[in-house]
This record gives sequence, C-alpha cells and structure tokens, in this order.
Amino acid sequence: MSAGKRPGILRMSPSPQPKGNSVSAIRPAAVVVLAAGEGTRMKSATPKVLHEICGRSLVGHVLAASRELDPENLVVVVGHAREKVTAHLAAIDPAVRTAVQEEQNGTGHAVRMGLEQLGGAVDGTVVVVCGDTPLLTGATLAQLAATHHADGNAVTVLTAEVPDATGYGRIVRDGVSGAVTGIVEHKDASEAQRAVREINSGVFAFDGRLLAEALKQVRTDNSQGEEYLTDVLGILREAGHRVGASVAGDHREIAGINNRVQLAEARRILNDRLLTAAMLAGVTVVDPASTWVDVTVSFGQDAVVLPGTQLLGVTRVGEGAEVGPNCRLKDTVVGAGARVDNTVADGRRWVRRRRWGRTRICGRVRGWG
Repeated sequence: MSAGKRPGILRMSPSPQPKGNSVSAIRPAAVVVLAAGEGTRMKSATPKVLHEICGRSLVGHVLAASRELDPENLVVVVGHAREKVTAHLAAIDPAVRTAVQEEQNGTGHAVRMGLEQLGGAVDGTVVVVCGDTPLLTGATLAQLAATHHADGNAVTVLTAEVPDATGYGRIVRDGVSGAVTGIVEHKDASEAQRAVREINSGVFAFDGRLLAEALKQVRTDNSQGEEYLTDVLGILREAGHRVGASVAGDHREIAGINNRVQLAEARRILNDRLLTAAMLAGVTVVDPASTWVDVTVSFGQDAVVLPGTQLLGVTRVGEGAEVGPNCRLKDTVVGAGARVDNTVADGRRWVRRRRWGRTRICGRVRGWG
C-alpha cells in the first residue's frame, strides 16, 4: 500500500478518466480560464464564478478539470469583483496565475490579456475554457487536446449537439466536406444558422503562436462591438491553417451557468455523477434523489446512506457504516460500523454519540487532507 492511503476509503471520481497514453501524454503549454464576467443574471452580490455546487466553486470545478491536463501554466482572467475572485483562487490553488481584464471587451480581448500574463505568444498548445462550466470533465479536455495534437490543427473547438441551441454560437461547416469553417454568434446568426444544433462550447485548443498573431487581427464590427475569440477560427482558416472540432460525448458538460435555475440543474447533475461513482464502488445509496454529497466526501466499502442525508466537506463514512435517515454531516468522521441517524454534525465540535451495535464516533477532523 502506498504512503498516505487509508484502507477501506473510496474516493468518488465524478468524471471518467482518459484512457490510453495518447490522451494523457498531451501536455498543454497553458490553460487560460475566462472568469472576468459580471454574471448579472445571477442577481447576487457574490461573483458568478464563486457560487458553489457540491462543495466547490464554479471556477474551482473548472480548475480541477484543467489540472488533469497537467498544463505548464494555468492562468485565470479576472475582471468583475477581481479582488474577491483573486483571493479565492489564491486559497484553492496558489499556483494559479491571474490576468486582469479591466474592461470586458469580449472573449478575444480576455484571451489576449491571459497571453500577456505569459509574455505574449506561447510555444505549444493553449487551451481556453470558461470559468462557469462546472460540469466539464478532465477527460473531455484531454480528448480535445489529443484530437488537436493528432490532427495537427491550428485550432480545435469543442462542440456539442444540444436540444435547444438558443443563445449559443453555432458551428458552421462546409456542406460538402463537413469541415468547420467558422462560428457565428447567436445574435449575429441568420435564421438558417439558428436552426443548427451543433454549438460552440467556448472551449478551444490553439497553437499558441498562431493564436497570438490571429488575435491582433480580430475586429469589433459586430452587434456587441466586442472582440470575439470565435473570429480567430475564420482568420486562421483564411490563412490556410487547419481548423477542426472535437465533439463532447455529453452536451451537459459544456453548459454555462448564468442564473440560479441553471445552478440548481448543474448541482443535480454533478450530485448524480458523484452518487453513481460511489454506488459503482460499493456504497449503497437508498434514495439518490434525497441524498446530497460534496466532491470531497469519501466512503468505506459497504457503507450505507439512507434517505434525507447531506454529506458535506471532508466527511468520511467508514466501512460498513450506516448514515441516515435525516442527517447533515459536515467535516465529520463516521467510524467503521457506526450507525448515525437524525443528526446534525459539524467538524468543529463533537457530536452526541448514538449506539446501535458497533457504533463509533462522529468527531472533529484533524490533519486529514
């Protein structure tokens, strides 16, 4: 057994891991996360990217997925409420670099600010992701990077087929070859283009040096008067460079969060992923619909979770333990074989003991990462 591992603890992985060396071997020179927007539709004093689902901020989920690529550099572009966002980033991932977009002049402008933090043009692959897409997985990003590398593209866009494409940029393909020829934003799209259901996710893999050169040519003669990153595709294609696409297997991964309804929908999807991973690893969840867990919760084999249970923070449920019904446990350890029901417990204090058979304690977590 390797050092640092505890026997009997199952860590939930909310996303499948990339298979094969061809995917895992692709290491980007940089990942740029766009997190400068205000997010007015959230109607909140909290910056949009700092809203949480399953125990982690929206941007925190994106950083976790991006870290799976093991990029040489990870840059987050901040703008609105940048002091709060920067402080949060320093707390959750101190190695992250930040770039400031003083005025929100579009996604192209934001990426330029990110590249300037890295000294301008970058040798190698630059992956661009949005900071409000918490369902995006490391596996999907790895597949994007692998496709980009294998096809020798100047730019590869992550796309998806969605039931309702309203509000999203549409993928424009050549009618004969099927090759990607560009992306048109919803507000600028014709009626025919709005009928297309393949959309731009806002996630790209670029050749770093070609990206820097193309950004200098992006114009603002569009309905928003902004620098669209999507215009880079047309610029590179017209220059004779190869433009490709990688299609996401699950369109829900690319969903951006713009309001509280979408936040709740994403929370349910991610929670279901976590519970599915736990059940496949040997945990019984009697009623997934009324069970909520954070990404940092772990279980021992044959643990049982009864209805109406919330497991938060770094809560650990030991082997053969039973939790619920009606429990809310945060940063709490439930020992092997313990039985805990109708309990509210916080890791900052001891919880009243209950004994059914081999009951153990629920107590403060100390020194368990």
